[in-house]
Amino acid sequence: MSGAQASGGLPLDGAYANIRLRPVGVADVPLFFEYQRDPLAARMAAATPVARRDHDALWRAILADPAILARTVVVDGEVAGSLTSWTQWEQRQLGYWFGRDHWGRGVATTALALFLGEMTVRPVHAYVAGHNGASRRVLEKCGFRPDGIEGDGSLLGYVLEL
Repeated sequence: MSGAQASGGLPLDGAYANIRLRPVGVADVPLFFEYQRDPLAARMAAATPVARRDHDALWRAILADPAILARTVVVDGEVAGSLTSWTQWEQRQLGYWFGRDHWGRGVATTALALFLGEMTVRPVHAYVAGHNGASRRVLEKCGFRPDGIEGDGSLLGYVLEL
């Protein structure tokens, strides 16, 4: 893959050549559960961690729906996180979650670029909490641009579109 580029012109060689996407397997779901339980990660995503039963039910539904694109991100053989894309509000949506050990190393940006290369539908929308500048930068590096602001007088988050 040396010299290859992903969507947005991001290089996929060197330090990032070890990042791969694969279909989500049932064995990945328990680790995804642990990642979403991390209090800092939940705060950054403005999300509330869910119980195991609810988390497992959500992933069963995701894996059973052929209209949802879901990938596991693997770095050096280790599961780093997940990426999903689904249709909601008559728009294609995108979401991702990474374990904290993989933050700040370019993993999310590279994985997202690879994921967008698999997707054929545009536009794609993503929501990011207003206080999560790192996630917003990941989206912007992959070509997303602001498409709206969600809030009730105070900034709750941004909607970005590619």
